[in-house]
Amino acid sequence: MFNIVLVNPQIPQNTGSIGRICVNTNVKLHIIKPISFDIDEKAVRRAGMDYWKFLDLEIWDSLEQFLSLHDKSIERFFFATTKSDKAYFKAKFQKGDFLFFGAESTGLPMKLMKKNPNNMITIPMKENGRSLNLSVSVGIVLYEAIRQNFDEF
Repeated sequence: MFNIVLVNPQIPQNTGSIGRICVNTNVKLHIIKPISFDIDEKAVRRAGMDYWKFLDLEIWDSLEQFLSLHDKSIERFFFATTKSDKAYFKAKFQKGDFLFFGAESTGLPMKLMKKNPNNMITIPMKENGRSLNLSVSVGIVLYEAIRQNFDEF
């Protein structure tokens, strides 16, 4: 239904939790290298629990490789970022969309988000909040996309 794209994830437990969310929502997970851990690492498996074997997973060697095969879908790319004022719930999600999330410490590259700046979205937070855990952010945005398309879920 949807695609979650993790660009250079750094924390194996987050990736495992996101994989678990993807299995439970029938969503494909794309992981774009480099990543700072072995995808078979124990922490990934533990966070993903016994769901990991059911995950629809594709690992890409680079962002360029991913983009070269999905460049026709750029209008359906959504970029989760703190560098936007557009709330995620104001986006109009459709089946097949790609929801991008960046590395825990750096976020998504601005060069990537400029490919479709109108689809830069954020999760609103109060002034003392800087960011949310990556797997929490994926869950928030993905379930809004599902809510908007619930008849097709």
